[in-house]
Amino acid sequence: MAGPLIADQRAAARGQRIYAMLLAVTAGVIMVIPAFGSNYTKTFVMQGLMSCALAGSWNLISGFTGYVSFGHAAFFGIGSYAAGIAIVHGGIPAPLAIAIAGAAAAAVGLTFGYPALRLRGPYFAVGMLGVAEAIRVAVTVAEPVTGGGKGLVLPPEDVLDAAYYAMLAVVTTTVLVTYRVATLPVGLRLLAIREDEVAAEMNGIQVTRLKLGAFAVSALFAGLAGGIYAWQISYIDPGTVFAGSLTVRAIAMTMLGGQGTVFGPVVGSILLSGISEALWTRFPFIHTALSGVLIVAIVLFLPGGITQFLQNRGWIPRSRRL
Repeated sequence: MAGPLIADQRAAARGQRIYAMLLAVTAGVIMVIPAFGSNYTKTFVMQGLMSCALAGSWNLISGFTGYVSFGHAAFFGIGSYAAGIAIVHGGIPAPLAIAIAGAAAAAVGLTFGYPALRLRGPYFAVGMLGVAEAIRVAVTVAEPVTGGGKGLVLPPEDVLDAAYYAMLAVVTTTVLVTYRVATLPVGLRLLAIREDEVAAEMNGIQVTRLKLGAFAVSALFAGLAGGIYAWQISYIDPGTVFAGSLTVRAIAMTMLGGQGTVFGPVVGSILLSGISEALWTRFPFIHTALSGVLIVAIVLFLPGGITQFLQNRGWIPRSRRL
């Protein structure tokens, strides 16, 4: 009996070392890409980091509390336009404009979160989809300030490397905040809300305050990512920055990696970004359909995500820390 148990423990330890090494190598490669990579490589990886920031921020509210939002792109769009307007009309330096983008998204998150989080299940999901559409229409109508459907043109700058590291900083901060949430009692309280909100409230958990806090922090990181995107791309329009596909992609990446985990959105973002790029390169006319089939397969065969799959095989410990 002892022999097989020891062998399983050694295999699990070996798997955990491999998992940690892969994460470390990936992080190291991402850090040095601006120094050695081409503009195409840097742009592709930055798009992946942006997706990772969106997935990680979505995970903070939907993965931990179970409030699945279909309108997360609204906060990305708000951040994009807040930064763009601050730079174009206010002449504000980009770093401060990006900070304003995050603050604006968090403020909108608090404003709409209080009534929206009174809804549950599909009502909340559809309600947030309506909020995102309403904000998109409002931005389109406010043409004197936002440029309307024609979009907003920012002063063109060669800031790819700076924007790359700024987006990496947002991703890193999102992961660190998620880690703190997952390893502190607040994480257990959020998971209690996900499992049974009524029981959590009856046991003294301040449900409304926790939900609003998680929602605001989630919106903050999405807004920061949107502000960096606007600064780097120098042009934004409502159809792009409020696109529902941004939310769908964030959800798919989080589900692939594992909801309610620290590194799940990161793992899912890396894999799905690489797979999507490979499909686009080899099958340019049907890559969207193939990506859709892939998402369906994820839901059917990996409902708990890659993290749970690895936990079941002992490659990573069964802990909210991972």
